[in-house]
Amino acid sequence: MKVKTILVSQPEPKVENSPYFDLEEKEKVKIDFVPFIHVEGVDAKEVRLQKIDLSQFTAIILTSRNSVDHFFRIAEEMRFKVPDTLKYFCQSEAVAYYLQKYVVYRKRKIYVGKRTFQELSPMIKKYKNEKFLLPSSDKLKPEIPSTLDSLKVDWKQGTFYKTVVSDLSDLRDVFYDVLVFFSPSGIQSLFENFPDFKQNNTRIAVFGNSTVRAAEEHGLVVNIQAPTPETPSMTMALQKYIKEVNKK
Repeated sequence: MKVKTILVSQPEPKVENSPYFDLEEKEKVKIDFVPFIHVEGVDAKEVRLQKIDLSQFTAIILTSRNSVDHFFRIAEEMRFKVPDTLKYFCQSEAVAYYLQKYVVYRKRKIYVGKRTFQELSPMIKKYKNEKFLLPSSDKLKPEIPSTLDSLKVDWKQGTFYKTVVSDLSDLRDVFYDVLVFFSPSGIQSLFENFPDFKQNNTRIAVFGNSTVRAAEEHGLVVNIQAPTPETPSMTMALQKYIKEVNKK
């Protein structure tokens, strides 16, 4: 069956040159964006209940832009002046670049990984005497705590924000040829909103092994998968599939 409509379970890209817009134009398909999950910050009181005193930490591990935003939000709510001496360990260049929203970059000690948490870990290991804070969501990838434990560093995780299922009731009577998911939370949101969801002729596209597992555990058939050596991005995987089915 041909693909004419695609729903991506994320917010619409803010950049004009997004590969999704190129895909839409090249393959003559309609792509809509609806976030299936969203982030809500917890308040300072809830962070205090986790026995977190910001003044006790000499280094902070930032895995996403959300962790940057919510760390500085909580610091402000607690009236905590973030010291110039604080060391920042950022999982990727994108996170480090985003940090400039809050600090004068050249005056801070910032250490940057390439992309994955494993690639950041050698830098953390070099600074074993620091006290690390990991501000994160309530949905933390299990490899992060296990990696930090294996490094034998002094660290503490704090839930500064939560991943929440979005209300998708507007989509109840809307059908798409392809649904695109990037996390197990997105799959969970689909079934929390539509417990009686039947896949029928809908194709399911997923990014990452944990999302594949979540889809299959819910009885979904995965038709499109990324990353693969041939299609490292979701848009490339979608384009390959669309070219195959739409030429028939």
